[in-house]
Amino acid sequence: MTAEWRVNVQLATDDDDIPGANDIVKWADRALRLSAGEAEVTVRVVGMEEGRRLNERWRRKSGATNVLAFPLAGPNLDPALLGDVIVCAPVANSEVLGNGKAVEAHWAHLVIHGTLHLMGYTHGNDVDATRMEAVERTLLTELGYPYL
Repeated sequence: MTAEWRVNVQLATDDDDIPGANDIVKWADRALRLSAGEAEVTVRVVGMEEGRRLNERWRRKSGATNVLAFPLAGPNLDPALLGDVIVCAPVANSEVLGNGKAVEAHWAHLVIHGTLHLMGYTHGNDVDATRMEAVERTLLTELGYPYL
């Protein structure tokens, strides 16, 4: 039996310079290939206001951040539903200004990063961070993006 996964994309902002849904699916899909079983993820692209509200409510941090991951867990949930990745378009796009990284490469990194969090990867300590960064580097390289 082969693993099956599904990526849903929600574009909840009309900000400029948002990658197409097909690209977002491709990036999340690449991370999900590490999963042995079924998996379903939603990637939601939001504007500054929704990004700020979510970050302040769930992380208790002021302002918006580039990517948030909301893993789903509970006894009554389908185990294939991993959760939601939220990318704040204005923050993501502002981060690439002047750093020499292509917008597409940065977005790929954020989507992969959020998807890996849903799969249990963390970076709360040096060992976990090194492990997660190695996986990110491998996936981005396979997709043809530099890891900066």
